[in-house]
Amino acid sequence: MVITGAEVTALVGSYLWPLFRIGGLVMSAPLFGSRPVPARIRLGLTVAISIVVVPLLSPSTPQVDALSPSGVLIVIQQVLIGVMMGFAFQLVVSAVITGGQVVALQMGLGFSLMVDPQNGAQAPVLSQLYVLMVLLVFLGLDGHLVMIEILTDSFKYMPVSDKGLVPDNLWQLVSWGSMIFSGAVGLALPAIAALLIVNMSFGVMTRAAPQLNIFAIGFPITMMIGFAVVLLTLPSVVPNSNGMFNQIYHLVQQMLGMGAP
Repeated sequence: MVITGAEVTALVGSYLWPLFRIGGLVMSAPLFGSRPVPARIRLGLTVAISIVVVPLLSPSTPQVDALSPSGVLIVIQQVLIGVMMGFAFQLVVSAVITGGQVVALQMGLGFSLMVDPQNGAQAPVLSQLYVLMVLLVFLGLDGHLVMIEILTDSFKYMPVSDKGLVPDNLWQLVSWGSMIFSGAVGLALPAIAALLIVNMSFGVMTRAAPQLNIFAIGFPITMMIGFAVVLLTLPSVVPNSNGMFNQIYHLVQQMLGMGAP
């Protein structure tokens, strides 16, 4: 048996190029790309997914040296595609964090901060509650499997080459950043409306009876009503987050050329 250098290059390339795209997705996707996940775990997950996905792909991989200018350009394109998909899914998590911050500020819990394991920054505790709930919904609805399925289909509609994303795709992803605010408003709107009515009631009481110390009783009452509203609106978080994930699935499919949403 004679193994030539071209055959070795083709074998390495068939696993190397998809590895960069899969690594970009794992590095930036929610849950998998969070900071508490060790780098070795992410690397092992990337290799495991590559071993499973590569045999399902077409064998038409570019015969290019990885250290050549064309090889570097292919690597950059594959990493950008993977990071684009992971960043799109991160939009949903950012929307949930923003919605939790708005509700916490309305309740007076803006000072109760903790380190967000997803981004490594401080966020209100209420945001962490929403994020954990949404991630559990994401896993419970097999969102991670859908993400891997879209990743596998991306090699069919956007094969490995030095041509990948175009500026229109990146601008489309940036324009969908507005979903952070629209999704946050959708999650926080019931609590905002309820707490606005409470604050207006306190304003009327202050005008009607100025001798009342509203500042002493307003904060605990607002917090208790806020917790009640959060408890009542938690069931609505599941369909809202599921709808945002479905929109992201369609967005990624559209950018990869799989069809319009």
